[in-house]
Amino acid sequence: MMAAQQPQLRGCLLENEPMARHTTWRVGGPAERYYQPADLDDLMVFLAQLPAAEPLFWLGLGSNLLVRDGGIRGTVVITSGLLNEIALQSDGRVRVEAGVACAKVARFCARQGLVGAEFLAGIPGTMGGALAMNAGAFGGETWPLVAAVETLDRRGRLRVRTAEDFEVGYRSVSGPQGEWFVAAHLNLMAGDVEASSAHIRSLLDRRNQSQPIGQPSCGSVFRNPTGDYAARLIEACGLKGVCIGGACVSEKHANFIINTGSATAAEIEALIEHVRATVLAQHGVALVHEVHIVGEEVGHG
Repeated sequence: MMAAQQPQLRGCLLENEPMARHTTWRVGGPAERYYQPADLDDLMVFLAQLPAAEPLFWLGLGSNLLVRDGGIRGTVVITSGLLNEIALQSDGRVRVEAGVACAKVARFCARQGLVGAEFLAGIPGTMGGALAMNAGAFGGETWPLVAAVETLDRRGRLRVRTAEDFEVGYRSVSGPQGEWFVAAHLNLMAGDVEASSAHIRSLLDRRNQSQPIGQPSCGSVFRNPTGDYAARLIEACGLKGVCIGGACVSEKHANFIINTGSATAAEIEALIEHVRATVLAQHGVALVHEVHIVGEEVGHG
């Protein structure tokens, strides 16, 4: 009797793919394996075929992420461009897949006459990343909007979970282990289309005036400490414009580190630590970085 054949994969599997091509900082060593699924069904098949011990890393638009120069062991799965559906459902909720850019979610909700998601226009990542870290901007946060999520485990099984299955804090989310977000169901209030669209435009104007848009960065590097702002503390230390190699603290917004063109991940990480140590020494405040730092240092096993 012949063994049953495994379903054929339809996505694109690359080996030793430079992560600098896929992060907004434009740095990062190679991923051992990099998989771009054809669709959700293909992703489920791919996960079911992965060895149980294979390290797995999920990637959206590559913001809020520093991949070290030694790269990532295991497999990176890219969701942007794949899980990209957004729809208003019959129950009045908005279903957003994990690969949809947050700014697109804000605009879609405004067009539907739904308010409360405007702040998402200021987040430079995807819905999956926003769910994973409770991303926020302009005083708003992701999880207060979430009624339920759809998750996928590494065996390719889909589940629907309510918001109560997760513990959510400032820029932190914890929940069932070994599951990844593939969609969210958002609860929003009915409101005025024009007012919501105007609010988004004003938020984007504020962002463009205060942040180094158009230069490679990850978004905000540090969380704001309780009752204060990381940018204020960094600027008070005279760190605007300070550089290590090609990595520099932005002159426009002190909580942004930009790649001036030649930075390595090691230089960016060294500058993050220099900023943190300086603020601690001068203000007694231990800043916590909200950017996720992953991967191997060069020369480390």
